[in-house]
Amino acid sequence: MLTMIGKRLMFAIPSLIGVVIVTFLLTRALPGDPAAYFAGPAATKEAIEQIRKKLGLDRPLIEQFFRYTNDLAHGDFGNSLTTGQPVATEIRNRLPASAELTLLGLIVSIVIAIPLGVLAATRPGSWVDHLCRVTTTAGVSLPVFFTGLVLVYVFYFRLGWSPAPLGRLDVFYSAPPTVTGFYLIDTLIARDFEAFRSALSQLILPATTLAIFSLAPIARMTRASMLAVLSSEFVRTARASGLSPTTVIVTYAFRNAMLPVITTLSMVFSFLLGANVLVEKVFAWPGIGSYAVEALISSDFAPVQGFVLTMAVMYVLLNLVIDILYGVIDPRVRLEG
Repeated sequence: MLTMIGKRLMFAIPSLIGVVIVTFLLTRALPGDPAAYFAGPAATKEAIEQIRKKLGLDRPLIEQFFRYTNDLAHGDFGNSLTTGQPVATEIRNRLPASAELTLLGLIVSIVIAIPLGVLAATRPGSWVDHLCRVTTTAGVSLPVFFTGLVLVYVFYFRLGWSPAPLGRLDVFYSAPPTVTGFYLIDTLIARDFEAFRSALSQLILPATTLAIFSLAPIARMTRASMLAVLSSEFVRTARASGLSPTTVIVTYAFRNAMLPVITTLSMVFSFLLGANVLVEKVFAWPGIGSYAVEALISSDFAPVQGFVLTMAVMYVLLNLVIDILYGVIDPRVRLEG
């Protein structure tokens, strides 16, 4: 297992280097001049040139790149021009908000999608199977921002069941002392149950939006994988041996059907990282997605580069976790690694 993990990490290094290079070049190729943006519309050419020189944008591109990589090697992502704060500090403060929202949305979708896919596979043609098909079709066809806006309109504007979509907590509550950065956990640690209820109520709609978006591929893959396994020879042998249907499904079929589902989970999580940007803007969520969008609008290079690099590292770590789960579920993967 350790050998497999080491090989995966070695393969991840070139990917991260490529992300650094591509991100740097793309931010420099974006339209707009950061120096002109921050100098203001009434600034003279001399003032713009002074700001460009101060930002180091007057230097050759290769020199800018080496300065950027040297700063990265020392853990320095640069400073945001819009906020004046270090990008690493901003990302560290905002990442728990995005992670809490994404993980909760993924957990909700897993809890619903996997049982739904299993039931649809074991009862083909039933109402559960038709419900699974309708759900997956709706989840794929609805854009995530549209789903979020519909949920806000129905449950906040029309019914009044949900609080105003304005961040992680209601304005009447203060943030709990930071332990994990996850408000649901930190409020419980602080025994502030009113704040916990407020944090949970603020999370319900955005997490549901992400869950609807991610539920479709998980349920569809679970159903397809279970159907393939249930028609295999070893499952037929298990049934012929007189084992109960529950034992056959849970012990034999479900575990063997999980490998493609886990692969789908890794892809879904990467999709959620992208969809999270839109959801954060709809619900005014103070995560790194909204931070990156605001920086992109103002041609602020450093936060965009920091955001992309952070997402790349998270994706590499996610793939590593998936590989470890592969080894736990199927020992043959450890031997091949």
